[in-house]
Amino acid sequence: MNKTIKLRVKKEIDRSSEFKVLKLKGSLITRGFTEIIHIEDENEDFYLNSFSIPPEHKKEADDFILDYISVNNLSGTITLVSTINDNF
Repeated sequence: MNKTIKLRVKKEIDRSSEFKVLKLKGSLITRGFTEIIHIEDENEDFYLNSFSIPPEHKKEADDFILDYISVNNLSGTITLVSTINDNF
């Protein structure tokens, strides 16, 4: 059963933060965690970005995301919201 990882991304961000968020998404794809990231409006302030991942890679992906957020000072811009089960 796959897991879905959700990220809450602030809509109104500066150009530098926007580049870092795009780089995170690209890194998730190039590292093979996912092939596609779904983006939807959560509300007027945030987007929800989500992707499915095999359960054996969940911790590695979570750790990568949290480390990336910390190293790039994005804690006010992007948040790891939750990981939920998918029924695929």
